[in-house]
Amino acid sequence: MLRLNQLITCSLVAFLFWALAAWYVHAVPSSLTGLRGDIGFLTSIPVALCCVWLICRLARLQGNQILAGCVVVMADAMLYDAIALRWFPFIYASSDQACRLASAWLLWGYGISAWGALLFANRFGTISRA
Repeated sequence: MLRLNQLITCSLVAFLFWALAAWYVHAVPSSLTGLRGDIGFLTSIPVALCCVWLICRLARLQGNQILAGCVVVMADAMLYDAIALRWFPFIYASSDQACRLASAWLLWGYGISAWGALLFANRFGTISRA
């Protein structure tokens, strides 16, 4: 279980990650289309894994807390994304296509981050190998 300070840290990190991703999509919506978009998907893999590592470091997560901490960050950030995409899509982009591509990129990042958290937790021996 996470301590209160870890929960607060994870929530702050979630907002920071969400704000950075929203700013990126808003500032460079063309980075999500065509070949640049494909490359963006691939280059987001190490970024997502680095984010998992950063969550572990900033929140000072122990091996058995990695999944819980990363889930808090992903859940918070997904809620921010859902609210923004539903009621404030202009935060991301002015066109529906850019918002759809941003949504796909964000979901991809969450998926890679979830797998990364699972791998980190497994590496620290917190997942049963039964």
